[in-house]
Amino acid sequence: MMHRKSVLVLAMGALAALPMLASAQTADASATPPASNLTGNVSVTTNYKFRGQDQDVIGSNGFAKTSWFKPAIQGGLDYAFGDSGFYIGNWNSSVNWLPGNSVEMDFYGGYKFKGGPIDWDLGVYQYYYPGNTAGNTTEIYGAGTWSDETFGALTAKYSWTVSNDYFNYAGNKRGSNLDGQNTGYLNFAYSKEIVSKLTFKTAIGYTFFTSDIKSLGYKDYLDYNVGVSYDFGGGLALAGSVQGGNNQSAFNVIATPGIPTGTVFGPIGQTTFSPNVTRFIVMLTKTL
Repeated sequence: MMHRKSVLVLAMGALAALPMLASAQTADASATPPASNLTGNVSVTTNYKFRGQDQDVIGSNGFAKTSWFKPAIQGGLDYAFGDSGFYIGNWNSSVNWLPGNSVEMDFYGGYKFKGGPIDWDLGVYQYYYPGNTAGNTTEIYGAGTWSDETFGALTAKYSWTVSNDYFNYAGNKRGSNLDGQNTGYLNFAYSKEIVSKLTFKTAIGYTFFTSDIKSLGYKDYLDYNVGVSYDFGGGLALAGSVQGGNNQSAFNVIATPGIPTGTVFGPIGQTTFSPNVTRFIVMLTKTL
């Protein structure tokens, strides 16, 4: 099982290797693409939310954490194949929502191209949880971005689940005979530099669960993200945002077990927590 320290070591090690890779590419420019085709990033954040939901949920007592401060370490590498439009990448983060697992590893690849005024992006995305593969999910996606210097940039993206389950919601690997395949996620994002180095960013998304998942009591939900980021230069940026989702009660998990009563009224003092709760999140990112 990998821990947050392990994620940081891997991410920093990968970034440390970039100068050596760049040197090797310079030595034989005719055989390999320019070093600028390889980029990396490392981030620290006060909380990691994915599609409006906290990704650090399980506490040391086995019940849900309710704190707003659940820091995560993140980092990844991206490689573009020259001007062909093809790319591959890997991104990682510390997480804690699957028993026995503490890291999310994402692998993706796709193709970007220009079509009229739209920048298109088509690809496949694999979410991998090495300590508990029940959460593994594969999606294919398509996105289009229209940008204007005065208006800003507007992106629409749709992700479609092609694996048998969607982040373990259907419990397919537990033998539930339920299916999360064909769950969809639609997202609209907008960004605009409002003053020099300060950029306004906002996004809204909607998750469309399969009927199998909804039969377990989960509901389709809307998530939101609104904030600003400041570019310090040299690849260093600081962002602050408000993130969360609606239909919070449909995703409640137990935070305090309470005292059993043996009646229909349930335990006394039991409390619940929803990962869709609204949070203010701060993130510091370094890119190369």
